Amino acid sequence: MSKRIYVGGLPFKTTEEEMNALFATYGAVTSAKLITDKFSGQSRGFGFVEMPNDAEAVAAMEKLNGSDFGGRKLTINEARPMEARTGGGDRGGRGGDRGGRGGGGYGDNKW
Repeated sequence: MSKRIYVGGLPFKTTEEEMNALFATYGAVTSAKLITDKFSGQSRGFGFVEMPNDAEAVAAMEKLNGSDFGGRKLTINEARPMEARTGGGDRGGRGGDRGGRGGGGYGDNKW
């Protein structure tokens, strides 16, 4: 089973090819994906690497976590599944806490 690895603390000039090469020293790399800003295209300083061999992935994480890469300290760990986004925080419901006036539904009006 393959492992997906979070790679943080990347220099903003890093390319996916450089990420791939960094991890390839520890084993086979299925993919390397650099996360970029959707508007500017600028790197956000982190990405994900997928390695098909669990033992090689664990070795890479142990060796690279905390290491220096391009003058920055890398943060490497196993990627967690992306959590569902609720659209701007955990507000729940409609309206709510706006100067003491709750955001009731249509059936709340007492005519």
